[in-house]
Amino acid sequence: MAMEPMIGLEVHVQLDTESKMFCSCSTQFGAEPNSNVCPTCLGLPGSLPVPNRKAVEYVIRTGAALGCKVADRCRFARKNYFYPDLPKNFQVSQYDEPLTYDGSIDLTVDGEPVRIRIRRAHLEEDTGKNIHLQTGSTLVEYNRGGIPLMEIVTEPDFTTAEQCREYLTQLRLILRCIGVSTANMEEGALRAEPTVNLNDRQTGEATPKVEIKNLNSIRSVFEAVKYEIARQRKTVAEGREDELFQQTRRWDENNGVTALMRRKETSDDYMYFPEPDLVPLEPDRAWVEGIVNSCPELPAARCERFCEQYEVPEYDARVLTETRALADYFEETCERFEGAAKTVSNWVMGDLMSLLNEAGVSIERSPVSCANLAELLSLIEENVISGKIAKDVLGTMFETGRSAREIVAEEGLEQISDSGALESVIDEVIAENPGPVQDVREGKDKAIGFLVGQVMKKTQGQANPGMVNEMLRERL
Repeated sequence: MAMEPMIGLEVHVQLDTESKMFCSCSTQFGAEPNSNVCPTCLGLPGSLPVPNRKAVEYVIRTGAALGCKVADRCRFARKNYFYPDLPKNFQVSQYDEPLTYDGSIDLTVDGEPVRIRIRRAHLEEDTGKNIHLQTGSTLVEYNRGGIPLMEIVTEPDFTTAEQCREYLTQLRLILRCIGVSTANMEEGALRAEPTVNLNDRQTGEATPKVEIKNLNSIRSVFEAVKYEIARQRKTVAEGREDELFQQTRRWDENNGVTALMRRKETSDDYMYFPEPDLVPLEPDRAWVEGIVNSCPELPAARCERFCEQYEVPEYDARVLTETRALADYFEETCERFEGAAKTVSNWVMGDLMSLLNEAGVSIERSPVSCANLAELLSLIEENVISGKIAKDVLGTMFETGRSAREIVAEEGLEQISDSGALESVIDEVIAENPGPVQDVREGKDKAIGFLVGQVMKKTQGQANPGMVNEMLRERL
């Protein structure tokens, strides 16, 4: 039996709103336990939910980015099950009438195009959090309960763990670009649940579906899916198909294996029925069109444009489009700098990002403005300062917020391009280094680099390296 993996993904995204899905409680991360709660998100009798308009807008925006249709009418449902982190014993979600549906996302994995169909992106509320103590007791933290949650469900179109990894990487870029979520997996803002089984596409024969719950990193998804595929293949190969059944498993990070949690429920087990306290949603079409039209250029499209418009390598373009703010910074600097865009990408990705990372500062709060960086790069192009001096100047700009020209002028850092001023230094270097000088005269071209370096050292990096190179060659 020729069986190949068939994988679907459910991704739960905490939407970046200030208040919860059905009440005005704060969504602040890291607040005092059980401080951001009220009768509505605790499900106390007599409380009534009111939908968060911003959350609805964010799901529509995400649906637009994923090519989904927006429903003319949708409604909420009660998903009934008992967990201690759901005090009302049901979760308000969407079942048979989602807000957005029928989309897709195009990926490139190992050089091959892959299209993943999006079944739906719908709204629901998040649950609380159980904290299990070593004593055997469990604490329940309800701050997370009621936070707006978007569930993005794919069709089972993935066939490899690599495709799952690329999908989550691109999806996270999109969510951050359109501003609907931080998508910080370490804070629980994005969690993934793959469903894995093996399928013979010719005969339709398949192993039972296995869901892997609450994976909180892209690496965990990749490793868990890869392991589960291998586990099911081995079981089938050994003729132990009767040991496979529909189940929910967890990922054991320490041992690198999936482990049984429980037999998997079906939708019937949740006893869905329409939420009686919420009327159906009928989004105004003009409002929907406004949301769709306001969506920014998506990372994949922007990456492709950077390669074509600015002629930077694909690697540079992918790094520069990892966040909308970084891409904006690069583009604005390019607009202000008359030189090559590759020069801008080198400095932004290299020296500037190094300073930002070291200081723990985001690109949005960079002390070096686009205009000031463009000015610094122009000084290099104009041979006013050398690249080595420019690195030092950038450090001073970062610390003080001053402009490059101001720093260069005040500290006397202009490049020495006067041949008369350089002659005496070059004579000194030739006299002090007879070995490398002889190497140059014998045609060993690498030695010229050493001599140039000695001149740069004596001039504290201010000599024009091009002129020094040319003058040394003439003299020798």
